[in-house]
Amino acid sequence: MTRHSTPRRPDVTAIELVGGIEALTHQLHDYDARWVESYLDHRARIQDALARPEIEIEHIGSTSVPGLAAKPIVDIVVTVDDITAEEDYLDDLLAAGYVLRVREPGHRLVRTPARDVHVHIYQGGDAAVDEYLLFRDRLRSNDDDRRLYENTKRELLTKQWADMNAYADAKTDVIRAIKGRASDERTITASTADAE
Repeated sequence: MTRHSTPRRPDVTAIELVGGIEALTHQLHDYDARWVESYLDHRARIQDALARPEIEIEHIGSTSVPGLAAKPIVDIVVTVDDITAEEDYLDDLLAAGYVLRVREPGHRLVRTPARDVHVHIYQGGDAAVDEYLLFRDRLRSNDDDRRLYENTKRELLTKQWADMNAYADAKTDVIRAIKGRASDERTITASTADAE
C-alpha cells in the first residue's frame, strides 16, 4: 500500500505543456492484445527505473479494455509517495527513455519519444487514480457502456481536432455518465455486502 507523506514543497500551480498544443493524429484501431504486452514491458521499465516499493503501476485507458477499439497509445498510471519530489522519480524516468510532456498541479505526464506510451504520475491516494480504475473496470465489465464509449469516440473522430485535449474534453459527458453508473453499482454492491 502506498504511504502518503507530507509534500516536501508546494506543488506547481500552472500547467506546463512541453512542446505546446498538438493536433490529434491517431485514428481508432481494433483491440490489439499487443497493447497488454507493451504495458507489461513498460511496467518493468518503470519498476526498474524507480525501484521503490511505494509505487503502484496500472494499465488504464482504452488499450486496457479487451475488445475496445482505441487509439494505439498505451496509458499507464503510476503513483508516487510525493508528487512534488520530482527528484525521486522524474529524472529516473527521463533516464529510462521517457520525455516530459505535462507538469500540472497533482499530475505529471511522461511519454515515449514515439508518443505511443503515456505515463501519468500522481501522488498515492489521489482521487484521479481511483477514477481511472473505476472507469476502466466498468468498461471491462459492461458491454453496453463499452459500446457507448467506443461509438462516442468513433463519432468524435469523424472531425478534425487541432488540439488533442479538445478531443479529450469532448468525451467528458459520456465518461462522467459511465463513471456515475459504475459508482452507483459500487455503492449498491457495498451496501449489499454490509447487509449480509
